[in-house]
Amino acid sequence: MTRVCARSRLIVALDLPTVEEAGRMAARLGDAVSFFKIGLWLLHARGVDRLIDRLVDGGKRVFLDCKMFDIGETVREGVRRAAERGASLVTVHGNGDILAAAVEGKGGSAIEVFAISALTSLDDEDLRRMGHACPLAELVEIRVRAAMAHGCDGVVAAPRDAARIREIAPPDALLLATPGVRPAGSGADDHKRGGTPAAAIAGGADYLVVGRPVVRAPDPPAAARALAAEMQAAFDARRKEE
Repeated sequence: MTRVCARSRLIVALDLPTVEEAGRMAARLGDAVSFFKIGLWLLHARGVDRLIDRLVDGGKRVFLDCKMFDIGETVREGVRRAAERGASLVTVHGNGDILAAAVEGKGGSAIEVFAISALTSLDDEDLRRMGHACPLAELVEIRVRAAMAHGCDGVVAAPRDAARIREIAPPDALLLATPGVRPAGSGADDHKRGGTPAAAIAGGADYLVVGRPVVRAPDPPAAARALAAEMQAAFDARRKEE
């Protein structure tokens, strides 16, 4: 089995107040990071188009965390536009028709469509208050099965859900990206179902999405390299077990 390069599986979230700060952070991180997430902090900010172009043109991979949720035609065209921009990964959310439309929108491009399962900040009580009749574990399973059935490339899920997801979906059927990842010994912030890099990877994660532990670190490149080293050890350990 081919050895995984952890550096290519670390996605750093550029969750910063301005596009200018995000651009400076990406430049500062340099070769320590090859994959960046642009989410709601910046997606509607003035100048974000230039940032996306600069990252893509500079050889970086870009994850557009749009969480597209709309009628199929709109989502289909949204994914098509993201692919045209050179994004590597885009998130969608919704029922089977929405997921199928998103997959259709990618066409023959290399962009990967990841479905949202359940936010890492939610627990069973939150779902109950939102009107969901099933517990969180059941909702995640429903959404994972839907992602597979409609041809999505992957799902976004909490580290604590990773092992259960791998019981349902093997790596060759669905990729798994886990946000809410924190280095061992650090706080969870607002993630109720987070986890360490080692735990997420042992559970079956393919990509780890990390924001504050890197972009708010005193030395962001050093923090990113330390995370990648922790990830590499976990990937190597999982490879031996497989």
